[in-house]
Amino acid sequence: MRVLDPLDPLDVDEDVPAAVEACLGEILERRLAEAQATDPVFAADIAARVVRFARAGGRRLRAEFLWWAMRGCGGEDAEAGRALGAGAALELIQACALIHDDVMDGSSLRRGRPALHVVMDDQYGTGDRELPCGTFGGAAAVLAGDLALGWADDAFAECLQGSPAAVRAYGVWRPMRTEMVAGQYLDLRAQVTGAGSAGQAVRTAVLKTALYTVGHPLALGATLAGAPEGTVGRLREAGRSAGLAFQLHDDLQGTFGEPAVIGKPVGEDVREGKATYVLAVARDLCARRGDRAGLRLLDEVAGAPAAGARDVARVLDLLVSCGARDQVTERIEELCARGAGAVAGAGLSPAAADRIGLLLRGACGLAPGVTGTAGAVRDTDATVLMGEGR
Repeated sequence: MRVLDPLDPLDVDEDVPAAVEACLGEILERRLAEAQATDPVFAADIAARVVRFARAGGRRLRAEFLWWAMRGCGGEDAEAGRALGAGAALELIQACALIHDDVMDGSSLRRGRPALHVVMDDQYGTGDRELPCGTFGGAAAVLAGDLALGWADDAFAECLQGSPAAVRAYGVWRPMRTEMVAGQYLDLRAQVTGAGSAGQAVRTAVLKTALYTVGHPLALGATLAGAPEGTVGRLREAGRSAGLAFQLHDDLQGTFGEPAVIGKPVGEDVREGKATYVLAVARDLCARRGDRAGLRLLDEVAGAPAAGARDVARVLDLLVSCGARDQVTERIEELCARGAGAVAGAGLSPAAADRIGLLLRGACGLAPGVTGTAGAVRDTDATVLMGEGR
C-alpha cells in the first residue's frame, strides 16, 4: 500500500479521507501522550476513549468538503498541510457533537457500538445511579466531549500558524461553534415544548448540522486558499442548501433506516420526540386534511420513550400514507440540486466542483449523476460515500 505524501496535493487528491486519517492520528497521538503525562487514569478512561471514538467510523465528509473547496480555489502545496489539519479539527468537533448528542438523547448505540456514556457506566457499574446530569457515565461523557472540543480548537490553531488566512479562517470557525450549540439547544427545547413546526425544524437543522457539515467546511477551504469573500459567501450558501438536504436525509434514515446501517434502533427519533422535519411535515399535512386520528397518534407516540414497536410502526405507516416521506424526499433532491448547482457556479476548478457535487449526492443518499461544470462525474461507488453513520 502506497503511503500518501500529505504535503503533495496531487497525492492527497487520490484519497482525501486516508490523508485526513493520518493527520488526525498524529494529532491524537500527541494529545494522548499529554493526557498520560497529566494522569494515567484520566488518560485511560477519557482521553483514550476520545481517541478511539474520533478514529472509529465516520465518513470524513466535512474534511473532504474543506479539501476540495481549497483545491477548487487554487490551493497548492502551501495550503495542503493546513487544510488537512483543519479537516482533522472538524473531525474532532464532530466527535464532541456526537458524544454530547448521545448523552442528551440517552442513545445507547453509536455507529453500531455502545455509546461512550454506556461504556463508562458498564465499566463502573453505575448505570442505575442517577446524578443531576444523568449517570456517572453521562457526566464522564460530557467531559469527554469537552476534551474533544478543546483538542479541536488546539488542532485548528496549530494548523493556522503562519497562515496569511488565519484571521479570516477564525472568522468562520468561531460562529460555527456557536451555531452548533444553538442548534442543539433548539433541538432539545423542541422536545420539551412541542414546538415542532416545519419552519422551526428547518431552522434547527440549519444551525445544528447544515452549516457545519457542508457550508462552513466549504467556506474554510476557500478561505485557506485565499479566495475572495464573494466566492466564500457563495460556497457557504451552497453548503447551507446541501447541508440541509444532508440533515433531512439523516432524519429519514433515523426514522426508516435499517438499524444495522444507521447504527441505532429504528424509530428512536420518534420515541425521543425529535423535532425532525418529516414529523413536522406529517403534522402539517394531517392538520390541513383534518386527520384528527393521525394528529392524535403523533401526539401519543412521538416523544413517548416507552412507546412499543407496534405504535412506532403505526407512526411510520402514517408518515408514508400522509405523504410526508415523499414530500421530504423531494425536498432533499431539490436542496441537493440547488447546492450542487451553486457550487458549479462558484468559479471552482471543474474537477473540484464535480467532486463536491458527487460528495453532496452521496451524503444525501442520491445516486451519482451529472454535476458540476465538466459533465459526468467519475465512476465512484455511492455506497462508499454514504458510508456508515455520522
